[in-house]
This record gives sequence, structure tokens and C-alpha cells, in this order.
Amino acid sequence: MYVLGIETSCDETGVAIYHSEQGLCSHILYSQIAMHSEYGGVVPELASRDHIRKLVPLIKQCLQESQLPGSDINGIAYTAGPGLMGALLVGAATARSLAWAWQVPAIAVHHMEGHLLAPMLEENPPEFPFVALLISGGHTLLVQVEGIGRYQLLGESLDDAAGEAFDKTAKMLGLGYPGGPKLSALAEQGIAQIKFPRPMTDRPGLDFSFSGLKTFTMNTINASGKTDQDKADVAAAFQQAVAETLSIKCKRALQQTGLKRLVIAGGVSANKQIRASLTQMVAKENAQLYFPRLEFCTDNGAMIAYAGCQRLMAGQQQGLEIYARPRWPISELD
Repeated sequence: MYVLGIETSCDETGVAIYHSEQGLCSHILYSQIAMHSEYGGVVPELASRDHIRKLVPLIKQCLQESQLPGSDINGIAYTAGPGLMGALLVGAATARSLAWAWQVPAIAVHHMEGHLLAPMLEENPPEFPFVALLISGGHTLLVQVEGIGRYQLLGESLDDAAGEAFDKTAKMLGLGYPGGPKLSALAEQGIAQIKFPRPMTDRPGLDFSFSGLKTFTMNTINASGKTDQDKADVAAAFQQAVAETLSIKCKRALQQTGLKRLVIAGGVSANKQIRASLTQMVAKENAQLYFPRLEFCTDNGAMIAYAGCQRLMAGQQQGLEIYARPRWPISELD
């Protein structure tokens, strides 16, 4: 079964073709970072317009690289949410139109389920069940995964997501867009000698909170001076605090569930210090850690094609409606 996957939830246009037996056939990703950097963040209307310009040419290119005509596609998967409404509608309308034209089923995919299943695209994917930490610009979730579509939410951020905290802290430090990667690069030049809090780790539970770290960062910047080294030290201390907070919560989730497999996915999972901190933690817990490759940490069409393929093979599909949900809790996923 050949499935075309389309991802347009924010500022990346992702297209991929996945085969149920052969695996990933091709995938292409176009990023809008250069366009949005001028404004210091994603401008929703500009994102939607750029998806309109890029999506169909990328689909044609993906088919060409796979050496497939459109008539060979057996199903189409598209990101239906959560995300920017205008951007989601571009992908949903295109996918639904192609499905109607090619007379194949279409399936609406939850963006975070795509991230959660991204490690399944690797040569040695994790076996079910496992605990998954999904960390991105808009979400920080701990989920117990019993199988595809069988998810139990263990904890989530009560305010800012980890990626959002990275971006906002980067802005305080005067760094450009995208803030997260630039903050991580700056942190490599600093020393984490300032003791930042590890929020909500002194109480039971698996929820997160990162808004307090932003306030602490702002106060530290105002009090510690404005030199380049001061900024690098703040970045290092902030990043270490986030990494250790995530590790503490993941350790608690493994102990609570009794599971020995931890999956980390989402854009922030590419952060080197977070990976290192979690690697050390699972080694002490005698557990296994799984990451998607770096190109599948960010938004991409491959994860949507894979997730959609699994659901289409299970008999799921959408009707003729164009389905998009900018707010879509993973707990409401069928």
C-alpha cells in the first residue's frame, strides 16, 4: 500500500510516500524559516500562502523521486491538527481533493501521533508498550503507548511547552529566529554556574511547567550583566534546567508505569543536552532510549505518511469533508 503523507501544520511543508512493506520511498521537506526570520516568528498568513505555493510542486517532485504515477497511490494522509488553522486547511484541502480525483481513501492524522510514531521509521524501532516524551514548540507531553491509537496521557505542560520556553528565552537574550537552536549553540559557549529551578520536580505527578523558568531567566539577565559571556552562561544554565527537569519526569514515568522503553520525539528532541541527559538517566534505570533521526525530529511528511498508513490498513478513513482541528488533544484521538 502506497500512502502519500502531507504535513502543513506550521512553517514546514512536508511531503512523503510510504509503502506498507517497502518502507519509506521518498520524502521532501521545505522550511519557511528564512521567510519568517525577518519577523522574529511565524506569521500564520504568510505560512498559509507559502504552503499553497510549495505543496503541489513538492508532491509532484516526491512522486517523481519515487518513480510512481499518481494512479499508484493507494491512500493519502494529511495533518489535520493541532496547528495553525490556515496552514492545516491548505494541506487538508489538497489531500482531500487529490483523494477524490484519484478515488482513494484519505485519513486525517493527529500531528503529535505522527511525532510519537516517527521512531518507527528507523531500522530498529521500539516495541510496544513504551513511554513517549513529545517535546516541541507547542507541546510537552508524557504518553503511555500500548499500541497505535492506544495512548494514555500521563502528564503535560500546564503553561508553556519546552520549545516555547526555549524560543522566548532566546528572545530575551537577543537571539534571532528560530530561537531554540540558536540558544543551544550559545549554551555550548557558556558554563551552567547559575542555579536555575527545576519546576514541579519537588512534588508528585508528571505534569510540567516552564513559565517560571522564563521569569527566573529574565531576572537573572537583568541582574547578571549584559556581556556575551553572561548571556552564554544564562543559556547554558537554562538549557541544563530544562534537560534535567525532563529527565526527572521521564524517570518518574518509567518507574510509575514499570516500562523499560522510552521514546523521545518532536523538534526539541534534537537538542544535544536533552539527549545526553536522558541517555544517562535510562542507563541508570537499565532502560532503552529511542530517538527518531534528526531529520524526522522536526515536522515532516514521513511521520504523517507512516501514521496514516497504519490507520488506513486498519480500515479507518475520512469522508468527503475537509477535516481540520487547530486544537486537538491527543486524549481525544480514536
